[in-house]
Amino acid sequence: MTAIALDDEPLALEVIRSHASKVPFIELKGVFTDAFKAMEYLKKEPVDLMFLDIKMPDISGIDFLHSLHMKPLVVFTTAYTEHAVTSFDLDAVDYLLKPFSLPRFVKACNKAQELYEARNKNQHIPYIFLKTGYEQVKVNFDDILYLEAAGNYVNFVMKDKALLSRMTFSEVENLLPADKFLRIHRSYVAALAHIERIERHQVHIAGKAIPVGESYMERLRELAVGR
Repeated sequence: MTAIALDDEPLALEVIRSHASKVPFIELKGVFTDAFKAMEYLKKEPVDLMFLDIKMPDISGIDFLHSLHMKPLVVFTTAYTEHAVTSFDLDAVDYLLKPFSLPRFVKACNKAQELYEARNKNQHIPYIFLKTGYEQVKVNFDDILYLEAAGNYVNFVMKDKALLSRMTFSEVENLLPADKFLRIHRSYVAALAHIERIERHQVHIAGKAIPVGESYMERLRELAVGR
């Protein structure tokens, strides 16, 4: 897995660099003390994993993560415990409390690798099984028009039906092939092949207008034009 680390403390970055060099499946592509330089790097060179400090002077790690169109897997690193709940609400892979040992760092990396492999495995499977009630229903990816968050559930909307399954959006994004689906709003994921029209603040899928969040529009246009 390719990775970067962002922390305003150079010493903390050296610890991550040293630990990462001992993990054979982690390729640390760069370390940054400047969040905006890291942001520019990720626009040109997306990575699979990011080690991200939470408390930084210019922008918090949480706000930094929200600013990214394509979010890698994230392991938060911090000297403070009060952000643990927030980090897991953001579906972080892990939360490393400084100072952390090599074994604890490796444990976080192993968790990231498991998620990474599961996500990549699904890129080659043309369907998903959804749990609805007491049933497991097979749904082909090509049949899905869009997904809509509904509290603790996700609504999978297709041409002829909709299925409601209890899961989070982050769980769904790990199951969907990234080349076919894109999150376009905090409450919507769109099937790129079914987008009929892109407007300033919305897209049209099967005649329905679906909102697009401002922070998602740039990535949407990049992917839609490139198809």
